[in-house]
Amino acid sequence: MPQEISRRQFLGQANCAAISSLPILSTVLNLNLAGNAAAATANGSDYRALVCLFMAGGMDTFNVLVPSGSAEYAQYAAVRGKVALPQSSLLPITPQGLSGIQLGLHPGLPNVQSLFEAGNAAFLTNVGTLAEPITKTQYNSVSRHLPLGLYSHADQQEQWQTSTTNARSAKGWAGKAADLLAGLNSSHTVSMNVSLSGQNIWQSGAGSFAYSVNTGGAVALNGYNHSSTGTNPLALRTKAVDSQLALNYQNLLAQSFNSGKARAMNAFAQYNSATSQPLSNEAAYPNTNLASQLKRVAKTIAGRDSLGHKRQTFFIEYGGWDHHDKLISSQARMLPEVDAAIKAFFDSLASLGMQNNVTLFTASDFARTLNTDSEGTDHAWGGNHLVVGGAVKGRKVYGSFPSLAPDNPLDVGRGRLIPQIAVDSYFAEMALWLGVSRSDLKLLLPNIGNFYASNNSSAPLGFLM
Repeated sequence: MPQEISRRQFLGQANCAAISSLPILSTVLNLNLAGNAAAATANGSDYRALVCLFMAGGMDTFNVLVPSGSAEYAQYAAVRGKVALPQSSLLPITPQGLSGIQLGLHPGLPNVQSLFEAGNAAFLTNVGTLAEPITKTQYNSVSRHLPLGLYSHADQQEQWQTSTTNARSAKGWAGKAADLLAGLNSSHTVSMNVSLSGQNIWQSGAGSFAYSVNTGGAVALNGYNHSSTGTNPLALRTKAVDSQLALNYQNLLAQSFNSGKARAMNAFAQYNSATSQPLSNEAAYPNTNLASQLKRVAKTIAGRDSLGHKRQTFFIEYGGWDHHDKLISSQARMLPEVDAAIKAFFDSLASLGMQNNVTLFTASDFARTLNTDSEGTDHAWGGNHLVVGGAVKGRKVYGSFPSLAPDNPLDVGRGRLIPQIAVDSYFAEMALWLGVSRSDLKLLLPNIGNFYASNNSSAPLGFLM
C-alpha cells in the first residue's frame, strides 16, 4: 500500500527540494533579466551557437599538435623526453598555407584528423592569457604586467572564462555577450546559456546565468511530473505542488519565491518538451559522459525553435588533465573519448543542417611544461586549441607554431612558452561571429585594445567565416 503523506509534510519537503535544486535556482536567478538587456545591432535572423569544451586541469596540448618533420621532431623528442610520442604514431595533417614545418596529431584523434582534412576544423597555436604583449626580457625584468596568478589553476580558469587578466571578476564573456544579445531571442523562459556542468563564470553576466541541465535533460522537483494524472503518489505530489504554486502570498518574499518556482517549473517543462525528440544518429554516440553531454547539447540545438532561441551558448567541463604523472597513458585513454564525442556531435549538427551555425572550441587552464616531471609535466602558459564547425575556415593552423628548442626566445623556463595569441583575440573572433558589435567588444573583453583595434575592418584572427 502506498505510504501516506500529509499535505503539510509534502509541501515542506517540496520547498526544501526546490531550494536544493540548482536548475531551479538557476532559473529563479534569471528572473527574465536577460529580456531587459539591449538587443544587438547585428542581424539576428539566423541561428548561431558557441560550445565551450573546457579541459579543466591544464591540458598538455603539445602532445596534441606535434611537430612531425625530422628536424623539428628531434627537438620535440629531446625536450619532451619520457613523454614524447613516437614519431611513427603521429596522425599526419596537411595544413593549408603552412610552410617550414610539418605537424601531426596525437594518435587518439583520428576523427579530428578527418574533420581537419575536410576543412571543418582548425588549430590555434600558442594561445594563452596576457595582460599586454610581453617579451622574455620584459618577463624576466618584470617590466610589463603579467596575468594575475599565472600558473595557478583557479586564477587561470577564471581568466580563460572572463578574459580579464588584471583583476578578479565574477562575470564571464559569454554571460556579458548574452546580456547584449538577449533581444535576438523571442523567449527567455529558458536562458540562452545552457550548462552541462553547473553554474560557471563563463556564462554569468549582469543579468544572464547558466540554465543547468544534465545528460537526461532539465531537473525539477523530486516526485514531480507535470504530465502525471490519476491518484498515484506521483500524481498527488504533482497536484500538491501545482496547488502551492497557484497560491498568492501577502508576504512579498514568499510571493516572489513562489513565483520564481513557478517560472522554474515552466522552464523545466518547456526545455524537456523542446529537447524530447531523438537525434537521427543517437545510437552513434559512445557510452561516455562527455559524449552524453554533447548529445544533450545537440538535442537542445534541435529544439531551438521551441525554446525561442536564435543565439545560444553551451558549457561543458571535462576535467582530469592535470597530468603531473602518467601523461602518456592518461592521454591515450582520454583523448579518444574527446575525439569520438566530437565526431558524433558534428554528425548530429550535419543531420540537423546546423553544422555552419555552431562552433565548438576548446579551452583550458594553461598548457604544460615542455620538459618532464617524472612521467608528467607541470603548469605552463601558451598552448594549442581546436575549433570545429562548418563556419570554421578549416584545414589551417592559426599563429606561428613555436620552436621547441631550449633557446627559444619565448621560453621563460622549463618550456613555459609566452603566448603569441592572446585569449582576448581568440574570444573576440567568436564574439563577433555570435553577433556582438565591434563597438561592444570592450564590454566583454576589457583588454582587447591591447591586441586588436575594434575599428579594424579585418577579423582578429580570421578563423571564422
